[in-house]
Amino acid sequence: MAWNPACLWRDASPIPSPLAMSARHPPILFEAICTPPRSLGARGEAVIAGCVLTASAGVAVVFLVLGAWPVVGFTGLEAALVLAMMRLYRRWSRRATEVVVLTPDRLLIRRTDARGRQQDLEMDPYWARLSLEERPGRVSALLLRQRRRCVEIGRLLGEEQKRDLADALGAALRRYREPVFDNPQLRET
Repeated sequence: MAWNPACLWRDASPIPSPLAMSARHPPILFEAICTPPRSLGARGEAVIAGCVLTASAGVAVVFLVLGAWPVVGFTGLEAALVLAMMRLYRRWSRRATEVVVLTPDRLLIRRTDARGRQQDLEMDPYWARLSLEERPGRVSALLLRQRRRCVEIGRLLGEEQKRDLADALGAALRRYREPVFDNPQLRET
């Protein structure tokens, strides 16, 4: 923030803006950030690229010795395609996220896709119901339902991570719906 002499009190401390004073954010009761699996770092990607290029060069040399020289171009094209797809996935996985935030006012699901487009979905946390539906042969679906509306969350996660998210979010929603009040006058001494 740039220094502006018109924005100072007499004691030279900054004057808080009216927007900052009026913008009261509700407390966050639960927050989960879901990202796709990225088990391969830059070094691992370089090792995989070296292996792919070495294997491609080996295949190209074999076919070149056998006299099938047109295969060399296709081998190089195949290696370039594999490396481009790895790079594309790495870029996509850096951008794609899903954030689930529970506040006393709302349950917010903010999704960002691989192209950086954001989608915000809001639900009333009191009426939101969470269910984990098994799908044979595929990863389970984690669904949030509210009346006629149904939203799948955790699409970027694997089976175990979805179960962990379901347990944590389910517990947070239960604590929200069934708060425990501690009244010192009712305690037995």
